Amino acid sequence: MKKTVSLSGLLLASFIVVFLTGCSGTPNKQVRTTSLAKLAKPVDLSQTHRVKSLILSQYNQWKGTPYQYGGTTKDGVDCSAFVQNTYRSKLGLSIPRTTRTQIKQGVKVAKHNLKVGDIVFFKTGKTSLHNGIYIGKSQFVHASSSKGVTISSLDNVYWKQNYYLSKRMY
Repeated sequence: MKKTVSLSGLLLASFIVVFLTGCSGTPNKQVRTTSLAKLAKPVDLSQTHRVKSLILSQYNQWKGTPYQYGGTTKDGVDCSAFVQNTYRSKLGLSIPRTTRTQIKQGVKVAKHNLKVGDIVFFKTGKTSLHNGIYIGKSQFVHASSSKGVTISSLDNVYWKQNYYLSKRMY
C-alpha cells in the first residue's frame, strides 16, 4: 500500500520543529537581510531610568514585529536578534547573535536580584532556549513566537515554569 503525506501534516511538522527549537540554534544566514545595527554610544547600565527608557524606545519601534526564526529585521526577528539589536543600537554594547552564545556572556544574576537591562533566559524545550530583556516589575521585552515583539511577565505561568537563568552584561 502506498502512503501519502498530507500538506497539512508537513506544515504541522515544520511548525513543531521551528517552535521547539526557538531561537537557540544558529540562524540561517540567508534570512539575514541587513547588517548589524549601528553601535550606539555606551550607556552606564547602572542608570536604571535611562536604560529602561532606551529599552522601551526600542520596544516602541519594534512592537508587533513578527517572530521569524533567524530573522534580524522589522520584517521578522527572533528573540536573540532582538536582544542583540537592542543592546547594540540603544545600550552601546556588542553581544553575540544567538541565545547559545549570549548565555555565555556577562555575569549570572539571581532572579530576585534582577535589574533593568539584564537578559533573562528560558528553557522552552529539551534543547531550546529563549531570551528577553528585563525592564523591571517582573516584566521583560522579547520577540515572542506567538505575539512578535511584546512585553511579558515573569509571573506568567509559562515563563515562570520555563525560567532558566539571567545574565548581567558589562
